[in-house]
Amino acid sequence: MTIELSMRDTSMTTRIQRAAIVLTGAALFMVVLDNLIVASTLPAIQSDLGADLSSLGWVLDAYLLVFAVLMLTAAALGDRYGRLKVFTGGVVIFTAASAAGALAPNVEVLIAARAVQGVGGAVIMPLTLTLLGAAFPPEKRAGALATWSAISLLGVALGPVVGGILTDTLSWHWIFWVNVPIGLAIAVASPRLLEESRGGASRLDLTGVALAAAGLLPVVWATVRANTVGWGSPQTIAAYAVGVVVLATFVVHQRRTPHAMVPPRLFAGREFRAINAAGFLLSFAMFAAFVLIIQFLTEARHESPVSSGVHSLFWTLMPVLVAPFAARLGRRVAPGALVAGGLAIAAVGLGTLAAVVDAGASAMALAPGLTITGLGIGFVVPNLAAAALAGAEPGDIGKASGVLSTSRQIGAVFGVAVGVAIFQAAGGEAGASSIAAGTQAGLVAATVAAALGAALATAGLPRAAWRPVLARAVD
Repeated sequence: MTIELSMRDTSMTTRIQRAAIVLTGAALFMVVLDNLIVASTLPAIQSDLGADLSSLGWVLDAYLLVFAVLMLTAAALGDRYGRLKVFTGGVVIFTAASAAGALAPNVEVLIAARAVQGVGGAVIMPLTLTLLGAAFPPEKRAGALATWSAISLLGVALGPVVGGILTDTLSWHWIFWVNVPIGLAIAVASPRLLEESRGGASRLDLTGVALAAAGLLPVVWATVRANTVGWGSPQTIAAYAVGVVVLATFVVHQRRTPHAMVPPRLFAGREFRAINAAGFLLSFAMFAAFVLIIQFLTEARHESPVSSGVHSLFWTLMPVLVAPFAARLGRRVAPGALVAGGLAIAAVGLGTLAAVVDAGASAMALAPGLTITGLGIGFVVPNLAAAALAGAEPGDIGKASGVLSTSRQIGAVFGVAVGVAIFQAAGGEAGASSIAAGTQAGLVAATVAAALGAALATAGLPRAAWRPVLARAVD
């Protein structure tokens, strides 16, 4: 009888773990796909809705702004009220907002729908990682995180291609409609197949929630709008100043409250600090470089959106292939060591791209640099999550995943904004030569960011972490 009960429990645990991978993976894919799929359809949206460039920018910015600001809050709500319950609510919000975006009669309604989508995305992104981390014990978590990472990277890979295909064959409305059946299926299945879990907080840190959102909002707003209003404009500087002051107040509050949404103990370990810095710089480098490469292909090489997406697969598919192997390797050596090594490889790839980009460069000339960059990213992403969650107590998994998700999203926002600013400053406005010069300057910045991330990840590792790596190298 005892053996039968044990086998039954094991079977149930396995089913829950498989369901966690499938459902959180589907939700993550939906959100990540939506990050890039909209960007590839902006010309069609502009033509259909008659939007000016300023309004069109807010179709992207409204989503990014809300998404980046609310992830810490979403993680805290999940810890307090139930991760599964909050996750399901986020999926419903994202799905409803997608339908509203598809039906939008004008750009104002579309912008509002995108902002609400950002709310749902901010809930889904960290809680997929939290639910997955809670479903697997530490010794099996690396494999699950590898699958999570591969799904995320697949969404990045397919975003530009799917967006171009849907727009060309149907209409831009379908980039939103495609989310509806997926979201409904996840919302119905999740409460039936997944187990509820909570963090250790006995009550919600409302003051911390308010301070985190109020501090991140002006920082993200200033960043996404800086290229329009000016990086040195009074409103940009004032927004950054307000954000820094409020975030400093948030840090002081977290040290004093017994119910902190981001407890200081998470940052007591040097590796956690280094991993989050590496996550920020990874996203900075990835998004800055990716946006500029697509810009080069479409504007200098005059490739179609679908063709540009296909050429980018040299980069974006490589991590999908590498991540499972990298995760298995991360079980034998320190994940942080693979984060450092992967960022170093990505820096080599980005540097290679910077070296070959010029007015006469063909799309295939970019393939080696794109492939090397993707290889490096494939080593980083699964091990980044594993390293961030490795030292977290079960009650702190949600908080740790919220911090990492926020770090990466803020890095993406800064990467796009700074990359575009460098592109423009280097003269990348019109003409193949000018666009190539701007792209090259932005790629150099992305290379530096990746190299700095590798250095910080290395510095955050204890010496003992390198012993397995050195031992395998000797063998």
